[in-house]
Parts: sequence; structure tokens; C-alpha cells
Amino acid sequence: MLKQQTRQSKTFLFASLMALSGAIFSSATMAEQRVVSAGAGITELVIALEGSNELVGVDSTSQVPEELTSVAKLGYHRMLSAEGILALSPTLLLGSDAMGPKNTLEVLAGANVEVVLLPNANTKEQLLQNVEKMGQLLERETQAAALTEQIQQSFAEIDAKKHTIAKQGDAPKVLFLLLQPDRPARVGGDDTAADIIINLAGGNNIAGFSGYKSVSQEGILALQPDVILISNRSEEVAEDPAETLLAQMPLLAHTPAGEHKLIKNLSAKALLGGLGISAVEAADQLASDFIEIQQR
Repeated sequence: MLKQQTRQSKTFLFASLMALSGAIFSSATMAEQRVVSAGAGITELVIALEGSNELVGVDSTSQVPEELTSVAKLGYHRMLSAEGILALSPTLLLGSDAMGPKNTLEVLAGANVEVVLLPNANTKEQLLQNVEKMGQLLERETQAAALTEQIQQSFAEIDAKKHTIAKQGDAPKVLFLLLQPDRPARVGGDDTAADIIINLAGGNNIAGFSGYKSVSQEGILALQPDVILISNRSEEVAEDPAETLLAQMPLLAHTPAGEHKLIKNLSAKALLGGLGISAVEAADQLASDFIEIQQR
């Protein structure tokens, strides 16, 4: 108990000192934003809005260009440390509504850091609302307008491809597998990031349940997917996804996806942070793949 009280006292003392120094600094010349972004989808939008030069820190799920070497890597966006963030002297903390914990956000707000939580985007409408809000916060309204137009154009192109897929026949039966070392493969069901991408692309997610579940090779064989998508939630992707999966799960060679080697990578980036730019790009590519598959 004593250790916990001591730790909390140190945290609040540190926050108070940072708030004081921040106030002094801001009263002088501080005009530029110092942004910490928590959440892969949020960080992706910061970069797309040309806000990279104001980034001082990102959470562990975020990916930033290699040239941004000065951007600090913080912890997981649900388990952020107030001390680590305050050390970066931020003016703005942006994150999804999953960002936390709550006491960390309270400490940061008490230290005069503007803390903004944006709803996780699962629809085009929410994604565009987040773009508009972030454009205002980052003072990038022009870039936000351009990005909005770009996203709307991408959705229009995907809709056109979905129309073509529907005209060609039944939607392809698709299964998503999350592969992790030393763990059984897990199938992505309804209401997962993969499900959003599959549906957006015009495919039919045949998992038949919500969330993620481990399913045996025999169970997947019985589903007879036309296409299998795989991801390992890391930046590394399988060079030959069909060979990689069939080496691990040889029974799947007897599915339509296995027989025709229609086993494809789905980038981890597209699966993090809800419906974002990477997810829309993945859906667009997947829709093109579906059209090609149906024409065979």
C-alpha cells in the first residue's frame, strides 16, 4: 500500500512539474503542436493528414515511416504510462476510445495535455467524421478535405467492384485465419476487423460465429472456403502464403482455396485500429481478387 501511495505521489508530482513547465513554455513562444498518437488507425490518419512533423510519440501498435526516427515508441494504447508521455512534453494526445487506462488520461489532462478520444471507425461515415475532427485538431483542414475526397473515391471504386462481383454470381466464400507461433490458428468471425474487410470487398465470411475461435483443420475443411486470408499480426508477411499455410495445415489442400492456391496475405496493418486507410486499401485489392477469381 505504501509503495502504491509513493508511486502515485511521484506520478502526481511529476505531472504537476510538467504542467508548470508546460505553462511557462506555452506563455513564451510555444505555438507548434507536439502530438502523441495512440492507436494504429489514428496514427495512420495523422500521417495521412501530413502531421508527421508534429508527432513526438506513438503507441506500440502504430507504424510510422522509417525516417521518423525521433518519434518515441510508447506502450500499448490501452496501457499507457503518464510519465512516459509527459516526458515528451506533448500538447495533444490523440487516440481511439480504447485508449487508456483512465487514470493515465486524467493525469495527462491535469497536466494541461489536450486528451482527445475518437470513436473506433467501423463504418465509412465514422471514418470520415474522424478525418474531419482530426483535421481540425491538427489544423490540417485542407488536407482533411483532400483525404475525405480520396476516401470517398476509394469507397466508390469498391462499390463498383462489388456490383461486378454480384453480377458474376455468388459471393466468394472467404475464411480468415490468424496464425500465431505455438498457438492454434484462429478463425476471424463476425464483428472482427477481417470481417469488415471481407464484407466491404464483397466476399462472404463463412466463419459462422462472432469474434475469434480456434477451429480444427477438419472443421475448416468442412467449410470449403473459396479463398483463405492469413495474417500473423506482425509486419512480416509470408512470401508464399499458400505454401506457408499448407505446410502447417495440409488438410486445407483439399479445399477450393487450397486446390487453386487462393490463399492470400492480409496485412497486419489493415487489421489494426478498425476501418482505416490500410483496411480500405486491402478491401479494394481483395475486391479485385474476387473479380479475377470469379472469371476463372
